[in-house]
Amino acid sequence: MPEFPLLSILIWLPMLGAAAVGLVRNLQAAKWSALSVAGLELAVALAAAGRFQAESGNELQWVEHHAWIERLNINYFLGADGISILLLPLSALLTLLTLLATWNSVQRLPRFHLSLLLALEGVTMGVFTAMDMILFFLFWELTLVPIFFLIGLWGIGPGRREAAMKYTLVMLFGGVALLFAIILLAFNHADTIQGHIPGDLSFSLPMLSATPLSGRTETAVFILLMLGFAVKAPLPPFHTWLPTVAMEGSTQMTALLTGLKLGVYGIIRFAMPLAPASAVEYNWALGIIGAVTLIYGALVAMQQSNLRRLLAYGSISHIGLVIVGLSSLNIQGIQGALFQLVNFSIEGSALMLIAGFIHHRLGSNEKVHMGGLATAVPRLTGFYLLFMLASLGIPGTSGFPAELLMIVSALTSHPSLAIAALAGTILGAAYMLSFTRQAFLGPATSAAVRQLQDLRPRELGVLCVLGMLVLSFGLWPDTVLENQRAAAEVWLNHLLEPPAMDGSGFDPEVPDPETRE
Repeated sequence: MPEFPLLSILIWLPMLGAAAVGLVRNLQAAKWSALSVAGLELAVALAAAGRFQAESGNELQWVEHHAWIERLNINYFLGADGISILLLPLSALLTLLTLLATWNSVQRLPRFHLSLLLALEGVTMGVFTAMDMILFFLFWELTLVPIFFLIGLWGIGPGRREAAMKYTLVMLFGGVALLFAIILLAFNHADTIQGHIPGDLSFSLPMLSATPLSGRTETAVFILLMLGFAVKAPLPPFHTWLPTVAMEGSTQMTALLTGLKLGVYGIIRFAMPLAPASAVEYNWALGIIGAVTLIYGALVAMQQSNLRRLLAYGSISHIGLVIVGLSSLNIQGIQGALFQLVNFSIEGSALMLIAGFIHHRLGSNEKVHMGGLATAVPRLTGFYLLFMLASLGIPGTSGFPAELLMIVSALTSHPSLAIAALAGTILGAAYMLSFTRQAFLGPATSAAVRQLQDLRPRELGVLCVLGMLVLSFGLWPDTVLENQRAAAEVWLNHLLEPPAMDGSGFDPEVPDPETRE
């Protein structure tokens, strides 16, 4: 008897909910319908995470495998492991909280806005669970549709349509690189297994990971995959879309893009495991890219006078630290990187939501207009300080174990990169504390600031949930680390012992997983 299709429910429930919400004429009914779908989605995601067996290593769980396009051997193949399992409930929670945060702030086409948020949630779940490369690419590209409209229609800047177009074009460029890499992998697989079993194409991630690549092909695949995912991460020089979207798009949309680091996930899930020898050979280049991104993002953030742009460049700097951790090729680096993915969903999105709350009240996120916020809105300031300290990696918050693991990993493998990591941490404290002092502390000199309303009950609830997660994961980090440890060890072993070119690393007797009994 096949397993209950939890992953399909996670993908298709919000998509069906998006269609249903669009048909509801009454606005309040549409809002509550969307909230109910998001709440049910979170319950299903928590059920999947709660029943996950962390000790299984890289063994996929909740597997669904059905033929789709048989002529090309493309399958509807879903699965979850320790790398992706925690991202499912966090993505569902982030969508639910975003719906609550925008409950009364969206006045234009509100039902369409609700539908797009649910649709984005569904395709994001597809990105995290797809184990067939074509299916993954389909979900990856489908994220562009709701994001394009969410930025272009509900942005807060005069250049929101241009920002939506810029984002879409840059992502399409990255998508071309991904598609070429996927085609190269499929044809390499067909050539490799000739003489073993019929040389059909395969787009299965487990099969492609077990198939050896020749030197030139592997280098080409690694570069193409890194290029495609670097655009989305984002890494310089492809990063300019994020500050643009932060300024022109809605802060809720930016919170989603900051929290759902699909590009970083793609590097961990696909780019490095599919080209393991190249990932090891060029780990020095990854380390340099990470260090440059870390320092560059922090230095540019120090020059910002707008909270949203500062947070955007701060997010880019944190991505640099993740790349440094991955380049270390040790267990601390990969676990720290995976932990930081969790943090992006919590503290990164929380800070962007707070920036949105301020902009909605004040009409600006410029520090010159924000002086003395602590006096006028003490509860909002308190939560800002909590998430700001978490982003700096203060002990007791979720940022501490992630940053500690990545810095330790750099010290172990690349001491020079560890210096860059420590410098980036110091610069991060400098730009965050400096902005906080000027924008939040001191007397409220502006009449507009003195008249601001503090957090409303719905906003307070949203930040309380995220705040509890920051403290829980900071005080009990094993909640995250134990779920990821076995998968991280298998991921690292695969990189250090890739499939051999003589075929000894490829077992033709192990086909794609079929529907589990």
